[in-house]
Formats: sequence, structure tokens, C-alpha cells
Amino acid sequence: MAQVVFSTWGRNVVDNRNVSGEAQEVSFKLPVAFDGERPLRGFMGWDGIILFDKWVDVPAMTAEYMKRVQTLYCCGKCTPGKKGTKVLMDLLQGVVDGTASEAELDTVGDLTDLLQNCKCTLCQSATVPVFDAVRHFRADFVARLNDRRESRTADTYIHKITAPCMDKCPSHIDIPKYIEAIKNYQFGESLATIRESMPLPAVCGRVCPHPCETACRRKNVDDAINIMVLKRSASDYEWQHQVQPPMQPKPKKGKTVGIVGAGPAGLAAAYYLALEGYPCTIYEALPEGFGGGMIAVGIPAYRMPRHILQRDIDIIQAMGVEIVYDCRVGKDVSLPDLKKKHAAVFLAPGAHRSKPMGVEGEDKGYKGFLPGGIDFLREAYMGRPTGMGKKVCVVGGGNTAIDCVRVALREGAEESTLVYRRSRKEMPADVWEVDGADEEGVKFEFQVLPTRIIVNDKNEVTGVECVRMALGEPDASGRRRPEPMPGSEFVIECDTVIPAIGQDPDLSFIPPDMGIDITKWNTVVTKYVPLKDAAGKDLKDGMGNMLSRSLITDCDGVFAGGDAEIGPLTVVACVGNAHRAATVIQRYLEEGKVYLSEDDIFDDLLTYLGVYDKGEKVAWLDSAGRAHQKEVHGRERASLKNYNEVELGFSDSTAQAEADRCLRCYRMAMVVV
Repeated sequence: MAQVVFSTWGRNVVDNRNVSGEAQEVSFKLPVAFDGERPLRGFMGWDGIILFDKWVDVPAMTAEYMKRVQTLYCCGKCTPGKKGTKVLMDLLQGVVDGTASEAELDTVGDLTDLLQNCKCTLCQSATVPVFDAVRHFRADFVARLNDRRESRTADTYIHKITAPCMDKCPSHIDIPKYIEAIKNYQFGESLATIRESMPLPAVCGRVCPHPCETACRRKNVDDAINIMVLKRSASDYEWQHQVQPPMQPKPKKGKTVGIVGAGPAGLAAAYYLALEGYPCTIYEALPEGFGGGMIAVGIPAYRMPRHILQRDIDIIQAMGVEIVYDCRVGKDVSLPDLKKKHAAVFLAPGAHRSKPMGVEGEDKGYKGFLPGGIDFLREAYMGRPTGMGKKVCVVGGGNTAIDCVRVALREGAEESTLVYRRSRKEMPADVWEVDGADEEGVKFEFQVLPTRIIVNDKNEVTGVECVRMALGEPDASGRRRPEPMPGSEFVIECDTVIPAIGQDPDLSFIPPDMGIDITKWNTVVTKYVPLKDAAGKDLKDGMGNMLSRSLITDCDGVFAGGDAEIGPLTVVACVGNAHRAATVIQRYLEEGKVYLSEDDIFDDLLTYLGVYDKGEKVAWLDSAGRAHQKEVHGRERASLKNYNEVELGFSDSTAQAEADRCLRCYRMAMVVV
């Protein structure tokens, strides 16, 4: 990170303005240059100010910050916010213009206290850097008043509105806005806000792991807002009331886009490009009726009803998107042919290839040892024979493994057992999915590692030999490393073994002579903006991916996204990734250039810095418990072929009450470059 001249970030004052020796260090993370080129000179936000350049004109920066807060984002729904921010803006502008008095600077503290009574936290948090600036740089403000001098530098200011939940959402949905609309029973307005960043609202309202809720400030009071189910509430309202979606695409343009894969990434990219008037054709390997990629064949219908999924797809197709089914790129049509046919190509094939377990006997073709969890789920959902017997053993700890053991019961298994090498607490699967499997009668074997497939003289699986594991020291992921316990071997009797330890994209359709690089993790390499710290190291996200990727490959006109670019992740991550790809592709088609906007880069910068503070003391008048959606209970819900939806959503009144718990935690950040 760059050398910090002054900072109040995190309520810790670091003052290196007059330090000649070793400077104080800081713990927050920001790049040296905003976009890899323009030096980051200063930062103002909800938690203070940060200066990297002693020549930043602090009074001018502060005045501009409050001007943007007041004129662009103050909602005006409460008197303290509406009036207080206007008075503060005018005062600071008066300092810059030389029309204010020094005595007026003494009122900034009073105005800061007044704005603590605002309806939401945008105006409250905006006073933090303003008060810090006036307090610690008062001499600069006074000098500006007395000298009537011009700004010392020609600064450029870039701002971004965010919220802890918005920042944590990979699609950066304006969560406070759509929740506010539900609070006012404006379900249509809520859904319109969601669709600005998420074209699969019914899907994401059901199967999203909702990382946004881990950064909900309401959690600092009692419990997080049920953000995911509120998204479902807005979406369900539309189809339940037979409301016609209002979106209308722009007039068709001459350039077309070819997209590989009708999964969440492919559908999202097509949606946003089609809205801009670009005809998109998606090439999907699965047969008609299975649009949605991994959503269609990797998520059970009791979690994601097929008619609801199909409605989201139908809406996207109504925007002018064509889906060509039963068309495998690399077999039925080549990637070079697609490149010739279309002005741009977006690769989003998903991750449909199961990873091997690495146990003795898995490559022998034994009857009862199935290819993988994704393959099993796909065959089950498509009504094909799965090869499953009556005693099923699934190996893995993620959501796919949980789906497999639950689907096995619905496909007629008498026993369905999940084997995982770590503890239940360390399972990567969502807690509520594990609880659902438990309720349906799934058996669990934790801290157990399969070592050998056992078969009879007909090469039919009769069991799996396992060894018990003890948890040792934490590994690179932070989880305790499982280690075999000598002499603890035992056998789990079964006639079916399903490995479900992960999946990879199948990128064999990409010819080696196209110049598209593939990583050792079997993902497509894309270009990125070189954001670096003071040591010259590239900044990376929590998954180890470079920040600010433009999603274009080394092959001109070919872009990549979703699981094939970021690795197997979630629906919401694929959609966010593809939405960015769509905007970059649009710039490529219209300007002949590939670049990220300042808004794109600012999103990444804030995610790297972090918006949510789990240690923040959040005052609230009263506690109100989180609402939970209704759910079908009992083991009978997992009876033979019962794929009816298990979770039932909110009533309108429950959704409104839950939305009323939202603290509307907007924040405004601004950089000086």
C-alpha cells in the first residue's frame, strides 16, 4: 500500500505529516494507483479520511464530498438529513468560496451530532470524515478562509455509493433500495431494482448462499435481515399476480454475440447485452427444457422448482435471446466458427465435470461406483437411469454432496450416508442444507476418509473401506488438517458410491492454437487492471483471483466468465461476473476498446478495503427477531419422487415486517486522484 501521510480510518489517528523518520503503519488495504495508472492521493468515507499525498486540498475535498452526499444520495425523508446535510454542504462550500467565517467551523461538531438522528445511516456516516477533516486540518480551513486562495491542485474526484451488504454481494445488488420498496409494499419497484444487477431473481431468491447477510449491520443488533427470502418475495409477487415484466430492450443492433453455455453466467450476460439491443445466441449442450445449466441439473427441484426457473429463462428469451439446445461447442460447432459468426464470443460453459476421489478402485469400472455427484444429479433430474442401488454412500462435504444424499432418498434409496473427512462444523455446505438432510433421515459419518472400494466377485460394489481422521493443525484454508488415525479402519456397507468432492469446467472445446491460456486449476486466463500495493504485489480477492479483471482473453473478441473464469462458485458470483463481462463486451462492440469503468474498479477497491465492521456498536431502539420462511417438515418430504418445494417463502405481510428491520446502511466513498 502507499505511504500514508494521515489517516483517521478505523478511528485510529495516524499522523505522519511531520515525521522525518520511520512512519506509523496502517492496517487497511488500498492500492497505490486507483486504476493502475493514476496515483491514489486521498480517500474519504464512512470511517474517516486517508491521505497519501500531503498536497491534497483537504477543504476542497471535504466540500466536494458533502456536496455529492447531499445532492446525489440524501433521500430527504427525514428533517435532520435533508436540512442538516444542506447546511453542512453550504458551510463547506462557503469555506472554499471564502464567504464563510471561522466561527462557522465550530458548528460542524453540532451538525454532526444533529445528523445522528437521521432516518438511516448515509448522512450519519458521511459526517465522520467531514468532522475528522475540520478537526485535524482546521489550519487549512482557516487559511483557505483568510487567504481566499485557489485550490493548490487540480484534483479529480471519483465517488461510489455502497453498503456493507451491497459490497459483500458478488452482484452488488442495491439491497437497501429493494428492501425499502418491500417495506412500502412496492414489490414491482423492488424487483426492478433487483433486475438492475440480477436477472435471475427467482433463482437467487431460493438458492443463493447469501454472503450479503454475513455483512448485515442488523446482525450487530440482533440478527441479519433475511435478505435472500425478501428477494424471492419480490419475484414471487410478480408471477403469483401474473404481472407482465416491464423491461423492454433497445432497438436491435447489427453486431451479434455468441455465448457458450446457458447457465447463470451465460443467461446473465445475454440478458444485459440484449437489453442494450445486441442479439445474443446461446449454445447449450443440454436438451431443450434444461436451460439454466447447473441450476437445472445441479440443484434439486425441491430447492429450485423447474417451472420457476423456466419463467426466469423465458423472460430472458423475451428480450431477444436465442438458445440453441443440444449443441455442444467443440463437437456440433467449433469455437473458431463461432468467432467468425459473431462480433464477440463469451465463454461460460459451467463446471460439469466431477473431480476424481483418488481412492483405490475408482478407475476399475465397478458396478455401483458412479462417475460423480454432478453426473448423478443430472441423470436423476433428466429422468434417466442413475445406476443407484438401495444403500448409497456419498463422499464430500459441499452442497452438491448434500444434494446427492437428499436426492438419493427421493430416488428410492433405503439408506443414504454422507462421508466427510472433517467435522460437521467445517463442512463447506450451507448449514440449513445440512440440517435439511438431517431431518430427512440422511446418515452422517464425519472425520472419515474413504481409502478403498470393496467389490464382490461380480465386480459389484459392496462397501467402501474407510479410516477415521483426527483434526490436526490448521492448513492454508484456516481449517484444521485431517490426519488418518492408524488402526481405525472400518467398512461402510453400500451398493453405490458417489464421489462429490468438487467439479471442474470442461474446456476441451478450446483449440490450443487460439491463444487462450488455461490455468493449472483449469480456468480461462483473462486480462486485468494491474492494481498493486506499495511492494509492487498484485492485489487479489479472497479466492486468490486478480482484482479488476476485464474478462477478455488473449484472443481478441473472446471473453470468459462464470465457473470457467473464476472457478466453481455460486449462482450470484457467476451472475456478477457475467454482468461485468456484458458491460465490457458492450464497450468492445461500440468503442473497439476493452476497459473497466471507474465504477467497476471502485467496486473492487471497496471489496478489497472492506465495508462491514463486525465490531461496530450499532445502537437501536428495540430488538426485533428475524423472520424465517415457512417450510415443509418431516421425513415424508423426502419420499419417493417427492420433489415438491420444501421452503415456501414469506407472506406479503411477513416480508413487509422483515423489510422494516433494515437499517438502510448506505455509505459514500470518494477518492482523489
